[in-house]
Amino acid sequence: MRNSGLITNKYLSMALTNYISDLLYRYECVLVPEFGAFLTQKHNAVMDVTTNVFLPPRKVICFNEQLKQNDGLLANHIVGADQCSYTEAVEKITDYVTSIKGKLIAGETVLFEKIGHFSLNNEGKLQFAPLEEVNYLTTAFGLQSTYKVPVLREVYKEEVAVLEEKAPIAFIPETRVKAKRSYLKYAAVAVVALGLSAMLGKGYTSKMEDVTTHNDKVPSEVDRKAYQRASFFDVSPIEVPEVIFNISVEKKQVGSYHIIAGAFRFEENADKKIEQLQKAGFSARKIGQNKYGLHQVVYASIVDKAEALTTLRAIKKSHNSGAWLLVKKLD
Repeated sequence: MRNSGLITNKYLSMALTNYISDLLYRYECVLVPEFGAFLTQKHNAVMDVTTNVFLPPRKVICFNEQLKQNDGLLANHIVGADQCSYTEAVEKITDYVTSIKGKLIAGETVLFEKIGHFSLNNEGKLQFAPLEEVNYLTTAFGLQSTYKVPVLREVYKEEVAVLEEKAPIAFIPETRVKAKRSYLKYAAVAVVALGLSAMLGKGYTSKMEDVTTHNDKVPSEVDRKAYQRASFFDVSPIEVPEVIFNISVEKKQVGSYHIIAGAFRFEENADKKIEQLQKAGFSARKIGQNKYGLHQVVYASIVDKAEALTTLRAIKKSHNSGAWLLVKKLD
């Protein structure tokens, strides 16, 4: 007696598609009796230069409706998984195939979880559209489609600020001061008179005595101060106009997480992009050329990974859906 009536269509859909999915990891052909065969073909890793996306090695699934004869692979797998007899396993497959054929005839689209969709076209022919969410190539386990980013060890640096100091220089004009007419004048006259007296002899001795007597009348406290004041420069403080220099502080962008805005073949196009982004309020700059010779422009370079991811999501949502994150240590 067949016990397939105890198995619901939901169970058949989930269980059998999971069994098929498990077998696709190990075999290049998984045949579903009276329905068709799933075939896998290995594709090497490729780089999409238009989208800068790296596609890892993978198995591409296709479907052949002509292969319908039971090869026992799927049935034996069900026997081991469900602990049932081979006959019961074949009956489960038959019930499932009958169910999905009925849905297809009714115009429905049948989903094989993790594998693909089946539907009938206007001519009644079976159509298969594979899903790409699962890579059945075991040697590429864990690899995902990603942007071309080199794998580097994460390096964290403290953010530094470069301060460009400029020391103001004040020029103080020299001011000459006319020597105040003081008793020095009389001292000079005395020196001249003394010389004349030596030349003219005793006839001028009386006059020299008068000059000497006059010089003796000069107040003593004036002598030193007078000579000190007879300097070349005025030592009184001069009011200097205030000179203010704007000291620019350039904040150097550091960090290994760079939010890429684009890569350009010509550097002048990269400069135009930087100008546009800076006007929009971003700390845009160039970070050099990649291995393809393209000039890379970033929105910003960030030290913290979590902050970089948050910033990237905001930029993709509000400014550029094509922005992506480059993890690279710059010199």
